[in-house]
Amino acid sequence: MSLIETSKSSFPTSKRISKAEYEVLAEFRFALRQFTSFSDAAIEEVGLTPQRHQALLAIQGFPGREQITIGELAERLQIKHHSAVGLVNRLEADGLIDRSTAPNDRRKVLIALSQRGLSILEKLSNSHREELRQLSPQLRLLLERITKLSERGN
Repeated sequence: MSLIETSKSSFPTSKRISKAEYEVLAEFRFALRQFTSFSDAAIEEVGLTPQRHQALLAIQGFPGREQITIGELAERLQIKHHSAVGLVNRLEADGLIDRSTAPNDRRKVLIALSQRGLSILEKLSNSHREELRQLSPQLRLLLERITKLSERGN
C-alpha cells in the first residue's frame, strides 16, 4: 500500500492550502528544528542521547508520582515494552535511575530518577527553559499566524 493510500484515513478531508499557509508552516517547522538542534547539542554535552533525556523527563514529569512503571514509560515514549526494558537497563547501568518493586504488587517494577539523573535533568531543563523563553515570542507569533490563516481557509 502506498503512502497516499494508507494516509486516506489518517488525514482530514483535503482543503486547499495557500502559499502563505505553507510559508508559515515551514517557518514554524524551522523554529522547531532550531530548538531540536539546540536540545540535541545540550543533551550531547552532558553525555546523554535524546531518548535517554526524554526518558528522564517522562519519569520526573509523570503527573502525580515520583515513580512510574516500565509500561508507563513505554507509553510516554511511544516505544514497545521490551524496548523500554532495554532503555531502563541502560539508564540503571549509567546510574541515572533507581529500580524497585511495587510494594502492593511485587510483579511491577517501579523506576525513579537517581540523584545523578535528577541533577543532569535539572541542568538540561534549565537550559531548555531558557531557550524556550527566548523562542516563545517567535513561536507565539507563528502559532497566531497559523491559526488566523487556517481560520480564513475554512
